[in-house]
Amino acid sequence: MNDYPVRTPDQLPTLLQAFRKQAGLTQNEAALRLGVTQQTYSALERNAETVGTGRLLKLLNILGVELVLRPITPQPPAAGDDRRHPVW
Repeated sequence: MNDYPVRTPDQLPTLLQAFRKQAGLTQNEAALRLGVTQQTYSALERNAETVGTGRLLKLLNILGVELVLRPITPQPPAAGDDRRHPVW
């Protein structure tokens, strides 16, 4: 199984749409399971960065996806780069 690191909010819409399609769900079917209208779901999928944590976790559960948090593995500094820690 593949991991999909999400480092910016603008990555979410594409990933949510892909996971919904992988789950074999239409927007309307996902909306029904989430308890919202298809129009609300469509807006949620397009603007995922504005979704509350609770609703996002419920949607991920519906799509059969889990949220895993883990520290970023430090990469060795590139030549000439004196940063030793990840940039937050």
